[in-house]
Amino acid sequence: MTLWEQINQPVTYAVPFFAIAIAIEVWSMRADRHDRAGYDRADARSSVVMGLVSLLINGAAKFAAVLGYAVLYVHAPWHVDPHNPLSWVAVVVAVDLLYYLYHRMSHRIRVIWATHQAHHNGRFFNYATALRQKWNPWFELLAWTPLPALGVPPWMLFTAWSFNLVFQFWVHTETVDRLPRWYEYIFNTPSHHRVHHASDAGYLDKNYGGIFILWDRMFGSFRAETFRPTYGLTKNVDSTNVLTLQFHEYGAWWRDLRSTRRIRDWLGYTFGPPGWQPATGQADKALRP
Repeated sequence: MTLWEQINQPVTYAVPFFAIAIAIEVWSMRADRHDRAGYDRADARSSVVMGLVSLLINGAAKFAAVLGYAVLYVHAPWHVDPHNPLSWVAVVVAVDLLYYLYHRMSHRIRVIWATHQAHHNGRFFNYATALRQKWNPWFELLAWTPLPALGVPPWMLFTAWSFNLVFQFWVHTETVDRLPRWYEYIFNTPSHHRVHHASDAGYLDKNYGGIFILWDRMFGSFRAETFRPTYGLTKNVDSTNVLTLQFHEYGAWWRDLRSTRRIRDWLGYTFGPPGWQPATGQADKALRP
């Protein structure tokens, strides 16, 4: 299998369908009389640009990551059989569990949040928001290392993750209310993910699941949608410049590091939750998503 075949993801081929879905959503929102935020041109444009650039950056990063994954895979104690359908089920579930853990960390560890916040700093919630992706994928790529170390072929890992990404695209919408109760109990849905993108105090740090919301129910991070969320950060970024949207939190982090010479403060600013301050050692929720 060539290197390109190792890193090529089905999500690339889904891009035209994403564009069609955005067009349909824009039309449906214009025709809908409900009180919905809809689309803002500047916000949507920023999201699309961030998504297109992320495709290029993530592609380059995967070229490097697949080499490390290959080393882990070669030295794995056993190799997963990609021809077995049960292997695919197991890998998809494992990828989603690791995603849940990584996603939860990305909201609770500031240096990772500095990257992930790019996906949350839009004030609208729609299919364009799903394309609003970070340009620093290294923490996420590190999260997958247990799988090749356990014998999952790198191409199989990337394919399963691609399926996860495609699934998550469809939950970024206000045009879908609630789905059947059994489905809402097991899977991530637009209702659950609207909570995740909210800046309201009662919704913060909830619903991290990618495909399965069961992880949130199991690990105590689930919150049902009971009122319409307010989207964005609790301290929003007043800019549509994609460089600012991507990197402003790194600048804030660097300023905090320069404000002190104590190592324990550097550690707190880096590995503590967003908003951590030396005086209290607690997170200021006004600074969190």
